[in-house]
This record gives sequence, structure tokens and C-alpha cells, in this order.
Amino acid sequence: MVAIMNEALELGPGMTIFEVGAGSGYHSATIAEIIGPQGHVYSVEILEDLVRVARGNLERAGYADRVTIVIGDGSLGYADRAPYDRILMTAAAPDVPRILLDQLKVGGILLVPVGGRFYSQELLSIRKKSATETQERRLGRVAFVPLRGEYGFRD
Repeated sequence: MVAIMNEALELGPGMTIFEVGAGSGYHSATIAEIIGPQGHVYSVEILEDLVRVARGNLERAGYADRVTIVIGDGSLGYADRAPYDRILMTAAAPDVPRILLDQLKVGGILLVPVGGRFYSQELLSIRKKSATETQERRLGRVAFVPLRGEYGFRD
């Protein structure tokens, strides 16, 4: 799934990427390798334990200078470093969080699994054509953990 998502993001050298859900840090590391030392990945993770794990893994793998992991509600984005060339969500949302589209550059891509809490999810690739226009592609059925936070699933 990481390879499929990276390909769909159309990553390139020097890009600034925002990731919702750091997990172990593995996906961020693969992106950092593709975008090179001139690019940067910002990842927001809601679980403090995972933030510590991801930071440690990225430090040991040599990517700590290219990936910044912060604790918080990733469904709100990370406006401090916006706008982004690409945004990816590694948790399924009930709907596309519009706030993330606002933090995406024109021409950028938002990759998001949308659907049910555990099943019936579709991976969407949304290209921002202008401030008000987007183009959506459906990339297939997927199964991701549910997004937590303001624009996630309610417990």
C-alpha cells in the first residue's frame, strides 16, 4: 500500500509533504527518500506513543533531518508549514476534510481513504486544479484504520 500511495502522489525532488498519521515513521521515510534532502515531510500523529516510536525510527534510519513528527489532530492539517505539494492520509475519513484542501497548493494532490469506519473505503486522489476546483480519481477499495480527531469518526 505504501508503494501504491507513493506512486499515486507523483512525488518529486524538493517537495513539501504533509502526512496525517505517522505510525512507525516508515511511510514518511520512503517519501523522504524519494523527495530528497531538499524536500521535507511533516507528519502529525494523534497518539503520543507512536510519535516517540516514529521519531526514534526516523533518527536511527537517518531521516530525522527530513521528517518532522508532531503530536496533534492531523485531520485539522498543519497550517504552520502549508501550503503543501502533496498531502496523504494514512487513516480513513468519513468524508474528505476540506481544511486539508485549503492547505494544498494549486496543482497538488490529496490522497485520502474515504468511507466506513472499518470497511467500504475507497482511496481517492484529489488534484487541486484551482482555489475552487478539484479533480477526483478513485484508486480502488482499501481498508485503513479510522481517522481520529475533529474530521474523523466519533467514538
